[in-house]
Amino acid sequence: MNTPSAHGDSFARDNLPPGARFPDLLLAGFDYPERLNAAVALCDRQVEQGHGDRVALIGNGRQRTYCELAGWTNRLAHALVEDLGVRPGNRVLIRSANNPAMVACWLAATKAGAVVVNTMPMLRAGELGQIVDKAEVSLALCDSRLLEELEACASNSAFLQRVVAFDGTANHDAELDRLALDKADDFAAVDTAADDVALLGFTSGTTGEPKATMHYHRDLLIIADGYAREVLQVTPDDVFVGSPPLAFTFGLGGLAIFPLRFGATAVLLERASPPNMLEIIREHRATVVFTAPTAYRTMLASLESGRELESLRVAVSAGETLPPPIYHDWIQRTGTPILDGIGATEMLHIFLSNRLDDHRPGCTGLPVAGYEARIVDAGMRELPRGEVGRLAVRGPTGCRYLADSRQRDYVRDGWNITGDAFYQDAEGYFHFAARNDDMIVSAGYNIAGPEVEAALLANEMVRECAVIGAPNGERGQIVEAFVVLSPEIEPDEGCVQRLQDFVKQTIAPYKYPRSIRFVETLPKTATGKIQRFQLRQAHYPDNPVP
Repeated sequence: MNTPSAHGDSFARDNLPPGARFPDLLLAGFDYPERLNAAVALCDRQVEQGHGDRVALIGNGRQRTYCELAGWTNRLAHALVEDLGVRPGNRVLIRSANNPAMVACWLAATKAGAVVVNTMPMLRAGELGQIVDKAEVSLALCDSRLLEELEACASNSAFLQRVVAFDGTANHDAELDRLALDKADDFAAVDTAADDVALLGFTSGTTGEPKATMHYHRDLLIIADGYAREVLQVTPDDVFVGSPPLAFTFGLGGLAIFPLRFGATAVLLERASPPNMLEIIREHRATVVFTAPTAYRTMLASLESGRELESLRVAVSAGETLPPPIYHDWIQRTGTPILDGIGATEMLHIFLSNRLDDHRPGCTGLPVAGYEARIVDAGMRELPRGEVGRLAVRGPTGCRYLADSRQRDYVRDGWNITGDAFYQDAEGYFHFAARNDDMIVSAGYNIAGPEVEAALLANEMVRECAVIGAPNGERGQIVEAFVVLSPEIEPDEGCVQRLQDFVKQTIAPYKYPRSIRFVETLPKTATGKIQRFQLRQAHYPDNPVP
């Protein structure tokens, strides 16, 4: 990382991990110029390459060509710089559901040289405050329909100075839209370095304390030029649809970066339920779909005929391991390959995957082009084939936490230790075994158990609690809480409902405990530490989620 930065605000570079804690980066085959702005490559370059009249984005009843998207994002970039004072390196938070306006704001802020922090609309003020404080965000762009929680966050923040609304419905009737209305539709994008930070992706660890992963401009292109090109074989004729939020790097890659890199089309859904996705696939003749295994199961239950999805050429499954029954049912009913893969926010996107011409049930496949993977023990020694151990990976992207001591746990000897237990079969294919930590993976969402515990403990009815991931056929896992109630509180169904509602109001609703068990005591060590593994072993002896 020797390229002069374009960032006048050096916060991002100043808070990169020390050199000794950096992962090894394998950049052979990913040759980019030293000066690179990813938003230009994903937008304006597509116009230059002849894709200007192709449809780039569809959503909320409108579609945008690449020419229209370039002009729109350039006007927004002018507004960010000239009216809102954005300087290269400033962090800009974006809060929105999946819609074209969110993509336009992300591209515009990236053109202006900002470091973008995309956030989910379900986050509450307290959760947003953690992100704002960690990234020292001073400006936030928010869908005008979602202002309440962000404004509450700003009222208690030492960093967030201004919240500016944009219109996510495509009517262009909000403050940011009005600022951009009369701006020029060309913009000289900031001449960022390929290794300037462009994106902060937030992920919660097992403690619930957010970690910010730092991704360069070149990283945004690497995941497209690696996974999307090699595995998905994307062409300009592809139409992408899916459920993951753009605030997740999985969603940002699959529903924005990949289609835009190749002049293809993304159909964005604010409410991407399986029935909605079925309808959009049929209406827009979608060819690539991204979602979690539970959604594929639900879509299959709604299908009258596999011919309904005949436009699809590939289904991508990630977020949790793909159960073999869903794999078999999907292929039998639709005739379309379904590719299991694994990625991580730290790595930006998928690094192990099956292939269109090489996929099998219960298997995560082989490393994506540019990546290497191995199974190691606690001492980083590679294990023999068939033995379960820790998944270690390295490649052209890698973990760079923002000012976080947990960097030393994730990166060891140059390898990224993902927190997943895997094994390799005799042919070298990788198979998922379990999670190494207390993260609960439910319907594709990562949920930190201690964060749910903290929400429950804020209720006066709760004296003690412990949260685990319980096995569930539909969602993979669900959040299950073991609760010791305060004296004189009746452990009835009404109490369950009140606690669930309380959690939904305190943190993002998808994190609430779908199962609550009332107990007299919790298992603890002599020093008072709760032993969650005892709960797993006692209640799920045949399936003890690690």
